[in-house]
Amino acid sequence: MADKVIFVAFAIEDAKIRDMIKGQSLNTKTPFEYTDMSVKEAYDEEWKKKVRTRILRSDGVLVIVSKNSLSSTGQKWEIQCAKDEKKKLKGIWAYKEDRTNLNGVSTMVWTWENLANWINTL
Repeated sequence: MADKVIFVAFAIEDAKIRDMIKGQSLNTKTPFEYTDMSVKEAYDEEWKKKVRTRILRSDGVLVIVSKNSLSSTGQKWEIQCAKDEKKKLKGIWAYKEDRTNLNGVSTMVWTWENLANWINTL
C-alpha cells in the first residue's frame, strides 16, 4: 500500500489518542502507513491558514471522535475545512464507552483493520 497523507482532527483533550495512532502507524506490522498533518499551534488566523494548507495536501481527514469533540472549536473548524475542500472524512471513536455522534461525520469503531480499510480507499 502506498503511503497516504492523513490529517488527524482531534480535540486537544484527546491528544494521547492521536499519539497512539501515530505510534501505531510506525509499527512495521501495521497494515497501513500515513503522514500526520495535524497542526499543534494555537488556534488563530495563522493556524487556520496552516490547517487549510495541510488539509489540501492530505488524501483524507481522520476525525478522532469523543465527547470532547462537541466543545472543540478547533476540531469543528478542521472538520468544516475538510468538508469545504471536499476531502474524504472518516471518524473513529476514541473510547469504547464513548459513542458521541458528530453531525456529518460517519464514524467507525477504532480497529487497525478499519483504519487500514479506510486508508486504502483514499
